[in-house]
Amino acid sequence: MECLIFDVYGDFAHYRKFYTTSSPLTFSIPTRTSLCGLISAIIGIDKSEYLKYFSKNEAKIAIKIIKPVKKMRMSYNLIDTKTAIDMHIIKNRTQVTFELLKDCGYRIYFSHNNKEIFSKLKDYLKDHKTYYTPCMGLSQFIADIKYVGAYNVWEKNNDSFVYIDSVIPFDEENLKVEFEDGKEYFKDVLPNEMNQEREVKEYIKVIYERNCKNIKCNLNRFYECEGGEKIVFL
Repeated sequence: MECLIFDVYGDFAHYRKFYTTSSPLTFSIPTRTSLCGLISAIIGIDKSEYLKYFSKNEAKIAIKIIKPVKKMRMSYNLIDTKTAIDMHIIKNRTQVTFELLKDCGYRIYFSHNNKEIFSKLKDYLKDHKTYYTPCMGLSQFIADIKYVGAYNVWEKNNDSFVYIDSVIPFDEENLKVEFEDGKEYFKDVLPNEMNQEREVKEYIKVIYERNCKNIKCNLNRFYECEGGEKIVFL
């Protein structure tokens, strides 16, 4: 299977946790659903229809942390744009504190059954161009994208401990982790797939190491890239 690999960088990012309200918190990594939106923005698929092209049966996406996860808080003055007539004379504002990712970077692994989508993304990445402006969660957080290459990946069945470079989706029955000194492990629950009505069809548990280090684990299946990286698709 051929896989496109590209890096996404940004000064700031925010991938809002679905269970937060007045003080939005962020996931430490982009969700698969947000990456579907990012890829669609690059190649110009409208936001009203892109979800029908990115089901798990059609698109494979994996993610690797390439810059340590750092978070900060920043306050925003929000206004009610639904009732605002003249924006410049609005006096009532609500200050909300957002949790943000700072100086973030991720490596994305992408494959798709639709050769037209795959080839178009490959051409756009190679030329360093996008149809819409790519962002990292919120529109004000512009993303920079660096094309790494197109590589073959092979599926591997496994019954021993190996080092996995990507974020790992898991359930308790099919994953055993050997925790090592000097590494910081985190777990989270992410929305992973949505239908065209933007209803979440699947949530998954993931484990990752926040300082870009690989994880030694025993899992049933993974994929090995041409360059030797071992990944698991979300």
